[in-house]
Amino acid sequence: MTGLSSHGTHDRDPDDRDVQAEIAQLMMDPATHGGQSVSRIDTHASMVFLAGDRAFKLKRAVTYPYLDFATLAKRQEAVATELRLNRRTAPELYMGARPVIRGTGGTFMLGALQPDGPDPDAVAGVLVDWLVELARFDEAGLLDRVADAGALDAETVDRLADAVADLHACAEPALEQGGADALALVIDENAEQFAQAPDLFPSEAVEQLTGRTRAALSTVRDLMDRRGRDGCVRRCHGDLHLGNVVLIDGRPTLFDAIEFNRQIAEIDTLFDLAFLVMDLDRRGLGWAANRLLNRYYRGRDDLDALAALPLCLSLRAGIRAHVAASARATQPDADARAAKEREARTLFDAAQNYLAPAPARLIAVGGVSGSGKTTVARRIAPEIGRAPGALVVRSDVERKRLFGVAETEHLPERAYQGKVNAQVYQAMFDRAAAALKAGQSAVVEATFLDRSSRAAARKTAEALGLAFQGVWLSAPEDTLKARVDARTGDASDATSRVVEGQLTRAPKGEIAWPRVDAAGTPEAVGARVLELLAAG
Repeated sequence: MTGLSSHGTHDRDPDDRDVQAEIAQLMMDPATHGGQSVSRIDTHASMVFLAGDRAFKLKRAVTYPYLDFATLAKRQEAVATELRLNRRTAPELYMGARPVIRGTGGTFMLGALQPDGPDPDAVAGVLVDWLVELARFDEAGLLDRVADAGALDAETVDRLADAVADLHACAEPALEQGGADALALVIDENAEQFAQAPDLFPSEAVEQLTGRTRAALSTVRDLMDRRGRDGCVRRCHGDLHLGNVVLIDGRPTLFDAIEFNRQIAEIDTLFDLAFLVMDLDRRGLGWAANRLLNRYYRGRDDLDALAALPLCLSLRAGIRAHVAASARATQPDADARAAKEREARTLFDAAQNYLAPAPARLIAVGGVSGSGKTTVARRIAPEIGRAPGALVVRSDVERKRLFGVAETEHLPERAYQGKVNAQVYQAMFDRAAAALKAGQSAVVEATFLDRSSRAAARKTAEALGLAFQGVWLSAPEDTLKARVDARTGDASDATSRVVEGQLTRAPKGEIAWPRVDAAGTPEAVGARVLELLAAG
């Protein structure tokens, strides 16, 4: 789960094991739960007991190189930290701390729930250990299962991105952690773990990957150190993959944040986000990985951070690769072990591939309002440049940003005239240029009615020595009007009357950008645009 070493683990003294064995017996007894049946899940660090509408987590009295639950005091502290951290995102799940008490006859029993966290002074009896008590949820709502079922949709991805952004905004800065040195430690840890499975990760390939990751780190060392000083290293989730997100009332809810190791959790927010991006990308959900990145960065200006994205994706893939390799030993049969081996090799290859990204380029999508520019931009973005695809920059969104209003707030007509238009286009090109400088491709979409705006798009790319392509979308007037009239909850303020005015100004005859009939289905139009871009 964490990606750190599992070697050198050991249980605590026999008394700890005996006590926790008795606790397990208590928790597996239906009588403890009012007669309800109980099931148990074991992990390397905890025992989880499921009964009725509750789950109870007992932290094992074990020590690992990255985790120390050796004493009751340390487990108590971990319970308190787990509650505090996870209540940032899932307060409805984390009910509180439940003491385990030894009664006068020596039998174990559960004490009263402590909603505010473990307080040994409030325990009536001899305190034996602590449980985290959680509300159970429908496991079919876990996003890894939703994704595997092909049921992940755009709205859920948007809400997921917002949830991550909200966590990062409120997370406590960690000025003593992070920066380039923290990523260097991850590189070393990955290399050490790869060496434990030479049958899956040949030494020559490991040496090559390690060398490339160190070289990649050297190019962004100053950037990552500056981000650390600027407060971008925070107490993040730390284990942010789809299996640690669940839909509750349709809302993606982050849970099971790392509580036991500050080094794992106090990281750059980009490194935290990269786990989700990588997880989506490796599941074949490139569209979702791209949409997540775009939604997360929608209101952010630190686009220079994208220069470190390939490194972060590679490190995350590497972590998951050696975790999969370690997990094969716990699989129940040969087929399951083989599946883990395939997963490990695939992720290792991905770690290599993320460090060999495609060169950045700028794509412009123009056309009258209602021609489907936004839909096309979103459809082609995952296929443009390096993973997870291009940053999409919309003139409508930049206009709302310029005026400091919500994307769906209507602006007056004067906001679409003269100098304001020039400012909007410049802001759009500046944002695209920031992504391009960081190595991420960009797709800009606007009406581009004026020749000068189309020329400015080309010059933005040429100034950086990068490739540029533009496409012009066309559709019948009735189709354009029907589309703008049907819009809800979008940044565009266009109406049928606006469409009429734009059509009088739209370029006639031949233009430098190839024209695409946008009257078809979004899938067909997107495919046609990608064909044109591939043809050059």
